[in-house]
Amino acid sequence: MESLVNKFYNKLGATSTDFVRDTMHKVNWSARLIGIKGARGIGKTTLLLQYIKLHLADQLEQTLYVSLDAFWFNTNSLTDLVDEFSKKGGKYLFIDEVHKLPGWAQVLKNIYDEYPHLYVVFTGSSLLEILNARADLSRRAVVYEMQGFSFREYLRMETGINFEILSLEQILSAHLIEAQKINQQIKPFQYFETYLKQGYYPFYREQPELYEMRLGEVINMILEIELPQLRGVELAYVAKVKQLLVIIAESVPFMPNVSKLSEKININRATLLSYLHYLEEIGLTRNLFKDSYGISRLQKPAKVYLENTNLIYMLAQQNANIGNKRETFFINQISYNHKVTYTAQTDFKVDDTYFFEIGGKNKPNKQIAALNHSFIVADDIEYGFQNKIPLWLFGFMY
Repeated sequence: MESLVNKFYNKLGATSTDFVRDTMHKVNWSARLIGIKGARGIGKTTLLLQYIKLHLADQLEQTLYVSLDAFWFNTNSLTDLVDEFSKKGGKYLFIDEVHKLPGWAQVLKNIYDEYPHLYVVFTGSSLLEILNARADLSRRAVVYEMQGFSFREYLRMETGINFEILSLEQILSAHLIEAQKINQQIKPFQYFETYLKQGYYPFYREQPELYEMRLGEVINMILEIELPQLRGVELAYVAKVKQLLVIIAESVPFMPNVSKLSEKININRATLLSYLHYLEEIGLTRNLFKDSYGISRLQKPAKVYLENTNLIYMLAQQNANIGNKRETFFINQISYNHKVTYTAQTDFKVDDTYFFEIGGKNKPNKQIAALNHSFIVADDIEYGFQNKIPLWLFGFMY
């Protein structure tokens, strides 16, 4: 245990609190069992360490952070660690990479039931299933999901300006006023293209020149470690999954023809549909369905997008389609707090109410003229007019 404590203090000492994400304030830290899930690389570990540094600095002797990928756990169990920690007066336990532990759900349930004085926060992959876990942690754990930087958060990191989070209603009803407020302080297009290319993952500032390489490593670790471990995908098929991702990245956007695609990458229909489902679960894609209720693993999505635009630049290289980038940015930012579904009439339908058509600054109104609650979301404009709204403004929704 001493070696884990030393590693914890070293990590804590190296953690900066200069920039703290708004997720920090959304978590109910008083709950006894908290889960934070999300794709690799989006800042879950940093969030835990920052919380400890900011709120538990005077209780470090009662606090412990551990990562379950530490070598210590090759010969020791989490249960034994918790027992020793509790006997020494431990109160706050932070467990990173919980999905590395076989039977993690049952272990957490036992900790929750047997140590009522202990507060536990755990993080895990996007593939972490709380509701379906055998131990049924859904009645015990409060679970939050993280995703990468919004455009607003990226601007705060780059400029130091803490812009207001805008609700969808604010954007739709007062987009001109909100755009004016922002343009008085910064020029969004000075930063927008860079954000689309390499501003989504929080590690972008550490070594910008190595960002593409690090993002490639994140993708490989997700596909080669998490996907086989948590969904049983054979390593021999990982190359086909990567091929599928490149096809999605280069599309305009990707509307899967399952029969042709199955033949092209040489896997059967059921396996292909499973892979499309897993890729969304793991945080690499977003699948768009006509109706988001009752979606099954073998249901064909109407459209498939990469999860964020940084992945497009990484996987498509010079073949990135501008329309795909625009739509990917929009669905990434708006789906954080809203339900997005497919409709044949426009690009997106949001909350079963609003219709959105995405395009460039000269996108005409003709396609949506007959639809109520319909809007043009246009790139390359600083200000909107009537129902035409700047695309970049949707980056202020979280």
